[in-house]
Amino acid sequence: MATKRRLSPQLVGNPFIKKRNLEWTLDTSGPTRGSDGSSSDEPADQDSELDNVPGASAVEAGKAKIEDHLDYFSELLRKTTLSPFPQDMPRLSIEAYRRLYKENSGNPRGAHFIVHQHDHPIAGTHYDLRLQINETSSASWAIMYGLPGDPNSQRLNRNATETRIHCLWNHLIETASSSTGSLLIWDTGTYTVLPSRGRRNQTNPYSSSSEDDAEPELTEQQKLHRAFQARKIRIRLNGTRLPHNYVLNLRLTKDEDAAGRAKSGRAPTRRRRRGGSVRGRGTARGRGKGRGKADAPETSSDSGSDADRNALDDDSEIVRTAPEDDAEGISQMEREIRELEDETVRRENAYPGATNSIESVHQRRWYLSLDREACGFVKRRRAGLVVWELEGGSGAQEGENRGEEKDKGCEGNRLTFPFYVRGAPVERSVVTGRTGAEVLRDEGVEDFVGRKGWQPVLN
Repeated sequence: MATKRRLSPQLVGNPFIKKRNLEWTLDTSGPTRGSDGSSSDEPADQDSELDNVPGASAVEAGKAKIEDHLDYFSELLRKTTLSPFPQDMPRLSIEAYRRLYKENSGNPRGAHFIVHQHDHPIAGTHYDLRLQINETSSASWAIMYGLPGDPNSQRLNRNATETRIHCLWNHLIETASSSTGSLLIWDTGTYTVLPSRGRRNQTNPYSSSSEDDAEPELTEQQKLHRAFQARKIRIRLNGTRLPHNYVLNLRLTKDEDAAGRAKSGRAPTRRRRRGGSVRGRGTARGRGKGRGKADAPETSSDSGSDADRNALDDDSEIVRTAPEDDAEGISQMEREIRELEDETVRRENAYPGATNSIESVHQRRWYLSLDREACGFVKRRRAGLVVWELEGGSGAQEGENRGEEKDKGCEGNRLTFPFYVRGAPVERSVVTGRTGAEVLRDEGVEDFVGRKGWQPVLN
């Protein structure tokens, strides 16, 4: 019997394997290690380290969890700070940035604020004002054209739309992504809540009982809560960029309060004219004169100037109605957005980890304006026109505050009146000195398309 011929060296045992692939060999030796056990293959180590560190946009969106937000964002901002830093602009050092957050975070007496410049692809450029309301959270308003800085501007007022309650660590963020745009720190510091104009002359304007001497002084968070419930907030922002003694008024009318609650589906309301037919709860019929308005404490307001009183007073009454009645009038797009949005976030109006202790309502439209008198301006008549001018001595005050700013880690020149917010192409971060475009570049975002048409208010 003939023996079987051996395989020819030109033949391949498996027809699905190409001959040239048989020449490949495996290197099982691996990277060499030094005496300390570390690998000598440096690029591989660098890649593994980068893979273990989540991106800032992922942390901001809640897709990645980190233990220490302050250390994480401090290191990111330290690496991305421009060198040399742009001249003649205010700067908050990383050390001062860390100290400011440490003093307020987790503190029931904390009063941290931040103004973020947010260049969003859909909403466009706007500025988010966030005020600390408890140890871990902050209330937020979106302001389309930034903070007002010209007391003689023809457009002194701004719309300030109430947004979700954020975690306090969001005050640390500078980041960017193609879906949310760029976010940078326009200004940050602490705030002081001032008494309303109708209560300025009282000894303790925030006291709710007659035992004023025995009651301890309220914290800024408690003052903010009371002013928020009264729908009139006078607040001084002690920042790095804003002028000294910068005071704002935030005001919410009864109509906007009712419309915002109805739109959010939280305690929805509908209005009826006085004298119309009434059914259900919250009416004044059969309850005595003036009882209809007293039944809705969330729309009450404190005493104020005649102009504010006229703007807030309304001949209409508020009548409770079912959420389903109001939901029928929303658009299909808004209905889909509500279905996609997390139910808990929508119900509580707070992102995960934040607490809505101030009873904030999503999408209520407040009115923000510069408090010219509190900022040091006086009304004068020039050439037949009424103008607002700073009282004398403002320059001396600026000089006195220079030394204090240096001790707090603030450098450069802060804004002076009048000033104008010029938008994403011009405005820079007070911490890193970057513009929005530079934040996008540092985050590796290349496909961002911004919304066009935004124009600064310069008159």
